[in-house]
Amino acid sequence: MSSLPKQRGDSVRTTESFSEIMQHYVVDFEEPETPWLRRLSTENPRVNVHSLPKSYRVTKRCIDVVGSIFLGIVLLPVWCIFPLLVKLTAGPGPVIFKQTRVGLNNRVTAANENPNWSGTDRRSSFAYGKHFTIYKFRTMINEAEKNGAQFAQKDDVRVTRIGRFMRMTRIDEIPQLINVLRGEMSLVGPRPERPEFVDKLSNEIPGYLNRLGLQPGLTGIAQIENGYDSDTESIRRKISYDLQYLRNCSVWNDFLILWRTVYVILTGKGAL
Repeated sequence: MSSLPKQRGDSVRTTESFSEIMQHYVVDFEEPETPWLRRLSTENPRVNVHSLPKSYRVTKRCIDVVGSIFLGIVLLPVWCIFPLLVKLTAGPGPVIFKQTRVGLNNRVTAANENPNWSGTDRRSSFAYGKHFTIYKFRTMINEAEKNGAQFAQKDDVRVTRIGRFMRMTRIDEIPQLINVLRGEMSLVGPRPERPEFVDKLSNEIPGYLNRLGLQPGLTGIAQIENGYDSDTESIRRKISYDLQYLRNCSVWNDFLILWRTVYVILTGKGAL
């Protein structure tokens, strides 16, 4: 295998094919399979959202807007009931949990299209992608991270009783329909990561920043198959799933992912 690309500047400037990029994530473990995903045959490698057909991008945004409004109305009882349950059972603290996440990095496109790009953009190095505030129903005790940011763990003692149910059914994610409607997220795409973890993981996992070339999503292949992140290995699997999605983005696959998400919600698969 060829030497791995350097991080930060080099990782976003890569012109590797999809198969070459994938090799960086399957060292020491088998590439995860998704037999239900429809594979596409494309002549040009997909490196970010701007590599996707414009017709797909427009259609995807229309589905996001219509879908988020529709789900927001259908789930109106949830918006009324669960904030009250959080307030009554989760102790002091806000009902809606807000957290900074890293979104789409449009500079990835500039880096790939401009061979003379130096990779020294201070904002790109610091922010990696556009920061935005994500919304969730609070599932943990207040000040759960007073000792610093950390991954959620199985049977995490910080998760409240009602919070565990909301995580199992993904009800805690419903407020993110606001992020979708605002264009900060899509219904389907990679899970948005926290800036603290992006900085750390971009140095530990080769090519990690490539996933920021896609709009983050409320659900996706990784969210269905991999569940919550708990360690570096699960993150490596997640990135493999994200790259599979990039390679096979289509309206049909988006509907397949949304349909399988319903199964995850009903069964609690992958919940912590």
